[in-house]
Amino acid sequence: MADFAQLVTEQIPRLRRYARALVGAQRADDLVQDCLERAWSRRRLWDGQGELRAWLFTILHNLYVNDVRRQASSPALESLPEEEPPALAPSRHEAALDLRDLQRALDHLSPEQREVLLLVGLEQLDYAETATVLNVPLGTVMSRLARAREALRRVLREPPRARLRRVK
Repeated sequence: MADFAQLVTEQIPRLRRYARALVGAQRADDLVQDCLERAWSRRRLWDGQGELRAWLFTILHNLYVNDVRRQASSPALESLPEEEPPALAPSRHEAALDLRDLQRALDHLSPEQREVLLLVGLEQLDYAETATVLNVPLGTVMSRLARAREALRRVLREPPRARLRRVK
């Protein structure tokens, strides 16, 4: 049991990073917490032979999908405006703008494309692991990834004003 706890603990930063990319910083910790709770309560289902990272990402992804479905079936709530981040130092300003543009470009992708891109590009899962996590065929992973990369290129090549109009 101590081995399982240690192995799961090692995966928390990766889970948190993926969750932040999926749902944003405010809801990411809750999603990771739910994932860890589910994994711990069902630890007997992990056989110890498979890839724990893929198993945890599958749990996290399924929780995310369930939440999206639940939100789609419930009435929309108007959210409070997020606080603006504190002013950035001039040397970091350009990097912050690039990150903002990348986040907006990711928001422009369909959820399916964004999930594949984040799992392969950010979390460095191979295509087979990604297919397992998302419960889709390998070819679907490859086509979604190709479409996501092309969409990102297209959105990031647009002039900033056109990008802002399109993403909003």
